[in-house]
Amino acid sequence: MPHPEFVGLVNSLQATAEAALGDLNAATASAARDGLLQEGRARQTAERSLKLLTMLADKTRGNLDFAEADLLTGAISSLRERLGSGAQGH
Repeated sequence: MPHPEFVGLVNSLQATAEAALGDLNAATASAARDGLLQEGRARQTAERSLKLLTMLADKTRGNLDFAEADLLTGAISSLRERLGSGAQGH
């Protein structure tokens, strides 16, 4: 069973990136209030979240259960696709 704090961390980083890319909903609207959607910062914010998720994946490799690994892999893949091939998170 996934650890709730791990799930929250992954979801938070993904939501921040998605909000920066314009996907606002009730859960991610705080990013807009915090100034993360300013034109010059939006892509940087999304790329930073992707880098953090990628680092988390590298540091936790072999220590996650299937659900946690799947959640993290899905978040990284989704953001890489949204950001295009130029954002590999390295």
